[in-house]
Amino acid sequence: MNRMETALINSPPRRWLQRWYEAPWLRRLGGPLPPGARVLEIGCGPGYGTRLILERFGAAHVDALDLDPAMIARARRRLAGYGDRVRLQTGDAVDLRASVDATDPSYDAVFDFAIVHHIPAWRAAIAEIARVLRPGGRFYFDEVTARALSRPTYRALFDHPRDDRFTAEEFRAELHRHSLHVGDQWRTLVGGDYLIGVATRR
Repeated sequence: MNRMETALINSPPRRWLQRWYEAPWLRRLGGPLPPGARVLEIGCGPGYGTRLILERFGAAHVDALDLDPAMIARARRRLAGYGDRVRLQTGDAVDLRASVDATDPSYDAVFDFAIVHHIPAWRAAIAEIARVLRPGGRFYFDEVTARALSRPTYRALFDHPRDDRFTAEEFRAELHRHSLHVGDQWRTLVGGDYLIGVATRR
């Protein structure tokens, strides 16, 4: 992410959007987590989404990772009060074996608050998400599609990968390819610029 997007991620408007728009949509589509749920969040940023996963979705424990050590430091300060319910680590969503204890299907849910579109090898990230989810586990996702990323305003303000970006249908097809079933638990928003939903691991 460039400096503009980093500032946006750390801003009150971003926290407002996560709290009052993204989290309610995801909870409506996928429901709360089962008691004792162990959750992975990819690209946790400053930890605000992690807090919502704990408070709004009822996670018992969250492993949260981000590529940026500065974001992990921010998240650690924000989430200090949760003690051992949260484990924060620098790591890459395309190689979860290197960053979290996820060599076998071990998570009840994985959360993606608009991170996968930042990943050049996004298909590899989807494969990793599917690998670490238990059968019946849920993938809660909120994403930006190729349609939005191709807009001049996005290109001018933000620094995203430009090759091999996904449409809503391509993202959904990749989920299905890895036994992540979406059904009708997804929506496209703003004319297809954004995609939000929940997939269940078969």
